[in-house]
Amino acid sequence: MTRADLAKQPSQVAAMFDGVARNYDRTNTVLSLRQDRAWRRAVVRALDLRPGERVLDLAAGTGTSTEPFADLGANAVACDFSRGMLAVGAARRPDLPFIAGDAVSLPFADASFDAVTISFGLRNVVEPQRALAELLRVTRPGGRLVVCEFSRPVVPVFRTVYTEYLMRALPVIARRVATNPEAYVYLAESIRAWPDQAGLAAWLGGAGWGDVAWKDLTGGIVALHRGVRPR
Repeated sequence: MTRADLAKQPSQVAAMFDGVARNYDRTNTVLSLRQDRAWRRAVVRALDLRPGERVLDLAAGTGTSTEPFADLGANAVACDFSRGMLAVGAARRPDLPFIAGDAVSLPFADASFDAVTISFGLRNVVEPQRALAELLRVTRPGGRLVVCEFSRPVVPVFRTVYTEYLMRALPVIARRVATNPEAYVYLAESIRAWPDQAGLAAWLGGAGWGDVAWKDLTGGIVALHRGVRPR
């Protein structure tokens, strides 16, 4: 499924994520060789939340990425376009607010949040640059953004091995552990087609974010991009 397919069939994409919701977190842990937990901890550190701050976790899925924010005392909101994902999360953490929303038309007022974040979800938005601008809209001046997303390994040999894993090994493993392995074939293809670190940084700057920087994780398999809404 290409980005053009996403534009034509958004309901099909939502249904795809609905279909993997129940085992989504376990599958991600297996496919990432347990690195997903370290990546989530890195997001928490990068956001540097204070108790009482309001944070939006976009593409939150089942809320696994949202839980650490709430546990720190932040007022955390989980938002996703997959109602199946949200239902699984709400059943597990009824104390968290789970809100259905489209990344390019968020159901929140201007300057609603002290911080916003999206992990492994920007790739699945038809218009990611528009989503970055929408995240800017709902962030207060001086507020911060952290994007955690798959990126480009910085060592050429490692990059080759990683690409082989994505396109060959990942679908095979997904067939063993996932309820909808075809969804993970799509995810592998979307990772390979995604911009590198500098390319995503340019998108952040183009959307209006300032002080843009990034940090590579796991050799560049994942990158944390940060930005601040200008005052």
